[in-house]
Amino acid sequence: MNLHEYQAKALLTGFSVPVATGLVINHPAQAADDQLPPSDDQRWVLKAQIHSGARGKAGGVLIADSPDDIRAKAAELLGKTLVTHQTGPTGLPVHQLLIEPASAITQELYLAMTIDRQRQRVVVIASQHGGMDIEQVSAEHPDAIFRLYINPTVGLMGYQARRLGFALGLSDTALKQFPALLRGVYDAFIKNDADLIEINPLAVTADNTLLAVDAKIAIDGNAAYRQKALFATRDVTQEDPTEVAAQASGLNYISLTGEIACMVNGAGLAMATMDLIQSAGGSPANFLDVGGGTSTEKVAAAFKLILANPRVKAILVNIFGGIVRCDLIANGIIAAAHEVGLTLPTVVRLEGTNAAEGRRLLAESGLNLIAENDLAAAAARVVALSNTDSANKDSANGADA
Repeated sequence: MNLHEYQAKALLTGFSVPVATGLVINHPAQAADDQLPPSDDQRWVLKAQIHSGARGKAGGVLIADSPDDIRAKAAELLGKTLVTHQTGPTGLPVHQLLIEPASAITQELYLAMTIDRQRQRVVVIASQHGGMDIEQVSAEHPDAIFRLYINPTVGLMGYQARRLGFALGLSDTALKQFPALLRGVYDAFIKNDADLIEINPLAVTADNTLLAVDAKIAIDGNAAYRQKALFATRDVTQEDPTEVAAQASGLNYISLTGEIACMVNGAGLAMATMDLIQSAGGSPANFLDVGGGTSTEKVAAAFKLILANPRVKAILVNIFGGIVRCDLIANGIIAAAHEVGLTLPTVVRLEGTNAAEGRRLLAESGLNLIAENDLAAAAARVVALSNTDSANKDSANGADA
């Protein structure tokens, strides 16, 4: 789960990480003169609060030089759909703004903390070259990226923080400040079950102190049961609505960009199914795991999610009947197909207990359900059906023209 910038900064403040004083608004009128954070040079930064980076390049970060200018630019940003290279073409809605005083920055550093699963360590990633082009720096100058691995048994050591501070070229006040800042980030990471904490930029200000100008935090979804307060702040307007609906139905769903929908019970089997579709020349439209104890209700909910995607041209259902018998699964598929009015060509591969009976039920259903025994054959069949559907639509469009 991602946090908004203002939420991330509030969390980091609790661990003594220095951030600017800010005001969060969802209406321009809330930026009243007496509510604005004080600014020495009467300049403020307005930041669109969306779950995406590269906001500045997309027009989501604006500078204002008076309270009236703040309100005018707030009206410009609030309610806007912001499209960045991370959001995709649909963009994300701007419902809130963070207003902060502009900072006098002399250097922009990069600091992040995530998990290196291969090494089984928390890794600190840092660079002297922070800011909007950090991805380009990483690609073109990998030697400018520093990595520090933290042993989970002993945690972050003081000498590690000092060594990284020297590597970043810090001096005097900033160098003395850095170990405590890094300790605060590490404590926040561990205690909140974070997957990622990114501060970009970590600014060196005109008085040689450090300031987290921006902050991004992602919390491990598996920790929802013990991070209830954080998950209560989840902003579903920033997430794929289909994925949100899937979670409400107890389904594991991730939207992809292809044209062949998948419905599978088991995450590993779902990955293998998508690989075979790709190998057969197709492109998966989604990852969808309905779980081991598949029910008619879950299958119906899954079909509804699939049919909500206008790109889908064919469906592959791949179910292994271990916990639930295949004949019961087949009846569930048939009932769900009737409920949702399924018309798309659908290939169903059943394997496991009572698989033959399940395939017989599908064949006699009178629906556009094609039973296959072999998974590779099922993948090839659904790709062929998808291509046929595309060709028919192209032909129809040509005839209309």
